[in-house]
Amino acid sequence: MPIPPSSSSAWQARQALGARLGEIRKEADLTGRALALLCGWHESKVSRIEHARTAPSADDIRLWCQHCHAGGEVGDLLASLRSVEDMFIEWRRMEQAGLKHAQKAVLPLWERTKVFRAYSSWLIPGAVQTVAYTTAILRAIAARRNLPDDTEEAAAVRADRLRLLREGDHKFSIVIEESVLRTVIGGADVMAGQLGHLITVASLPSVSLSIIPMGVDRDVRWPAEDFWIFDQAQVNVELISGWLTLTQPREIAMYGQAFNDLTDLAARGAQARALITKAIDALG
Repeated sequence: MPIPPSSSSAWQARQALGARLGEIRKEADLTGRALALLCGWHESKVSRIEHARTAPSADDIRLWCQHCHAGGEVGDLLASLRSVEDMFIEWRRMEQAGLKHAQKAVLPLWERTKVFRAYSSWLIPGAVQTVAYTTAILRAIAARRNLPDDTEEAAAVRADRLRLLREGDHKFSIVIEESVLRTVIGGADVMAGQLGHLITVASLPSVSLSIIPMGVDRDVRWPAEDFWIFDQAQVNVELISGWLTLTQPREIAMYGQAFNDLTDLAARGAQARALITKAIDALG
């Protein structure tokens, strides 16, 4: 598993797991080199696990406890490992059953969330994408990650979520960088349709769209990784290697403050529409 950001709860949980394994080794009066020898590992593996540079597998934990005569610790340690893995999910694990499955997996979260806050410095966020734009993105992901090509079905599942823009009392606050408007996905026609769709959905009562203009003074908040805040329950952060889920109130508050700072930099209403129109004109 790749190492998540060092400030995240996933990283802290991995550190805690490594520290506990270190305590068990010391209680067994074993050096790291001796334990590695007993387990048949490279001598540096014990140190890497204890210092959270490498995540142990379930088999690693069982073997560790076996040689440290700590069989009673296995259950709790495996539970801790599952917690770490649930916080940070690699794309290949999330998408191994196909992109359609990955899209369906998040639907319950979307349906129970009332207030969505999304920031993107890369792409138009999924809640306000057109089917054509979504299909282009998913097809590129499938090709890049060598996944089964179920992009049409996956795009249909994501499109089904768009009903939430008009159903119930869901609220969507979306902040994007102006550069996102200029990043062409799927060709000029697809991009023009997507930009026109942005103007349409921004007029809905459930949607607040803000766009941070290029050239604005970024002393307060520079561009960040893409993230979604679901009510006050969790934050999902999209990384190159995977999907990070944060549930600690302190971390949720940090992302909430970042969202507020980014919103303060952004244009809204007629100014936002003007930026979209300029991007459409730039497509020629």
